[in-house]
Parts: sequence; C-alpha cells; structure tokens
Amino acid sequence: MSVTEHIVRPEDFKLRSRESVADPKLRGNFRGAMDFLIDKRAAQFPDNATFTLLRKVGETTRKHALSRLPDLLDQLEINLQRLGVNVHYAENSADANRIFLEIAKKHHADMMIKGKSMVSEEIELNQAMATEGIECIESDMGEYILQIDGDRPSHIIMPAIHKTKQDIAKLFSEKIPGATYTEDVDELISMGRSVLRDKFRDARIGVSGVNFMIAETGTIALVENEGNGRMCTTIPDVHIAITGIEKVVEKLEHVVPLYALLTRSATGQAVSTYFNLITGPRRVGEKDGPREMHLILLDNGRTQAYREEKFRATLQCIRCGACMNHCPVYTRVGGHSYGTAYPGPIGSIISPHLLGLSGTRDLPTASSLCGACGEVCPVGIPIPEILMRLREAARNNSDGADQALRGQASARKMLEALTWKAWRILYSNSFLYRPFVFIATRLRWLTPTNQAGWTTSRTPLRPAPRAMRELLAQRNKQREKN
Repeated sequence: MSVTEHIVRPEDFKLRSRESVADPKLRGNFRGAMDFLIDKRAAQFPDNATFTLLRKVGETTRKHALSRLPDLLDQLEINLQRLGVNVHYAENSADANRIFLEIAKKHHADMMIKGKSMVSEEIELNQAMATEGIECIESDMGEYILQIDGDRPSHIIMPAIHKTKQDIAKLFSEKIPGATYTEDVDELISMGRSVLRDKFRDARIGVSGVNFMIAETGTIALVENEGNGRMCTTIPDVHIAITGIEKVVEKLEHVVPLYALLTRSATGQAVSTYFNLITGPRRVGEKDGPREMHLILLDNGRTQAYREEKFRATLQCIRCGACMNHCPVYTRVGGHSYGTAYPGPIGSIISPHLLGLSGTRDLPTASSLCGACGEVCPVGIPIPEILMRLREAARNNSDGADQALRGQASARKMLEALTWKAWRILYSNSFLYRPFVFIATRLRWLTPTNQAGWTTSRTPLRPAPRAMRELLAQRNKQREKN
C-alpha cells in the first residue's frame, strides 16, 4: 500500500487554524461529532459527585504510579522477561523504529499488521518502515480509511472523525478493487474488513499499542471495540507492543478505576467491546497467541516532563480524548491544525516535551483558558495551569531553579522583553510613573489603533482622559468646598 501522506507541521498551526475556521464543512463535521460525544459522556456520568469521587481515585492511582515510575519499570521488566517477553527501551523515535526494523529483518518480514496505536503515530512507524520496503497496514477501520487516503488522524480515539460517510464511500469506490459506491455504513465496514481479513493471516508481525502495563504481573492491557487489536496480537507469529514509559501501574486492581474512567470518557461506554489482558507469548500446550513477543518502552521526551514537578501531571493522561471533545478551540479547528500526533489540549501540553518548544510554542496559546479541559479530565490533570506554565517557558529562560525545556525561550522577542522591563521600571518608580501618566492622559489621541496582536481580536487600549489619582484629588477638593 503506497500512499503519500499530507505532512503538517506544528509550526504552521496559526495558518492551518485560520484555514480550518474558514472551512464550514469541517466545522460542521466537528461540531456535530463533538456534541454527540459530549452527550454520550454526560449520560455515563449523570451524578457529578460520583464522577468526582471516581476521578479522585483515578488521579491518585496515576500519581502513585508516577511517584514510583523507575521502580515500577524495573519490576515490569523483570516480570516480562520471566514470562519470555523481550523488553526494549527506546530513547527517541529513531531508536524505536530501529528496533522495529531489526525485528522485521530477523523474521524476514515484508509486512506488519497494526492495531490502533497513537505512539506508533508519534514515531511515524508506517513511514519509517515504508522507506525500508516493509508494508505496515492499519487494521483499525478509522486508521485504515486514513491510510488509503494518505491522511492522518485528527482525534486520538476516533481518527477519521473529520470524514463523512460520503467521503468514505467515494474513497472506497476509488481505492478498493471491485468496490461499488454505497453510503450504507454496514456495507462500507464490510468492504474494509474483507480487505483486512487476509492481511491478518499473511502478516508475520502484529503491532499494537498499550493502554496499561501492570508491573506486578507483567501484563499489558489493551482496550478496543473492533477486535482487530486481539487479532493483531494473537494471529501473527510475532507481536510487538509499543507504548510510552508512563503507562505502567503497580497492580492489576489499579487498572479497574482507570478502565471505568477511560471508556466512559472516551466513547461514552460503560465498558468497551474488547478488553485484552496479555501476559507473555504462547506457552507450551496453548493453541494460539504469538510465538515471540516484544515490548518497546518509549521515552521520547517523557523523562523531561517527569523530572519537572510542575509538568509531571502531563504523564497522568490515559488518552481518553475528553479534553478535545469539550475544547472550544479544538472543536473549531480540528486535529490536523495542530500538526502533531496528539492534538487538542492534551497535545498542547505533551507535544512541547516530545518535540521541543521551538516548533510547538504556539500550541499552548491555542486555548481560551475556559477550564473545560481540566473539568472533564478523568484523572485530574490541571491542563489550564500547565498551559500557562508552558506559555511562560516559551517566552522566558529558566531561572536556574529548574532545568530548561528543549526550545525554552524560543518565543522570546527582544522588543517585547524590553517593553516589559521598561513597564516594570516605570510602574515601580513613582517619580517616573506620575509624569508618564500625566503625559499619557493628555496625549491619548496619539494612541495607535493597531497594537500588534492585541487588536487582532480586541479593541485598542487607550488611556483615560484623567488618571484615577487626579479624579480622586478633584473629588476631594469638591468635598472640601462643600
């Protein structure tokens, strides 16, 4: 399957967002889809007190795991190796793709079948394997639709949410041999499945993501609705799972509240159709499952977020997508505008760690700070607070107390910095402040109407005719006369 994918960079966020806002079809698609998801989630949490209690349990569980992250990863590795799983650590995307390539070459594989995995999108696995002549086929229906269209996901849970059934019907009739145009959803799904069915059998390697890893038992948990994840992890001889290092929890019982929060927050389901618990490759006497299993644990900037207490909560995320569904910015510009694997509010706080602030410095500003993302987050991530901290980091160097992020101060502008320094001096010195105010109020008519970014969406700032100090003095004189 040879396709050319549309490459979008996070540096182009402002341009792409303007284009998206001007696209009525895109905005209509997202508005309808987001309203549907919001209503489904609300139906699962009719009692706010119950949600608050469950969220507190989920938040505590994730914080507990992160507080012991190095120890839990060591425990997980020991238990996985005991079960016969090959554990690999990848510092970055290049390392992860190198490990995939080495395993593929070892087994003379020219094709991989892949279940839904946002981390594989993060490392651009499909593109990396294609350059080596290895076909990496998406088996999640949404991802498969995007792959044959040369497109990319716009949502972490429903990747093809920006496409209508008419778009998909036209695509299938053009790209799938023998397919006829139909807008019947069941028939479209059947067409896609008929193509993918043989791929599961023919692929030597199956690839999956991971929702949770249990250190105590060496188990990986996979949440899905289509069954393709189960087929990717059981039919091919080799199973490669890839995930971020933060997905580990201590005990199996800790998965229960997180699973309840994930399914309800993501798709409005009490439980998903499939919940897979995978504990090692096929054992002697078993009739199915992979004969060889690998787990790739990816850092790719996560330890940078981990080392800073003020950013560590970012790693609590369970990838439910609720923050996107409720975000007024994401709802209007869609996922492609962000130019990153993880769009929306969660993408705006995690992408600077994965990619550096130089290219992603505009993403933390893609928020109205209405707080909706923080209110619906099932594990209590203070997203608005972290957005503000990243905005500050993008404009200022580290003060020495914390280590600098990659690309810190990349948005710093010398003129702006000098302006704020002058403002601080002016407003902290009464001998300078009083004559400045006097002159500014008398010459207010010279105030420019175009005030850089401020007047893009606001009225110009203009001094009042008289300062508050003068008005109070005038009122006191009037009182004395009376």
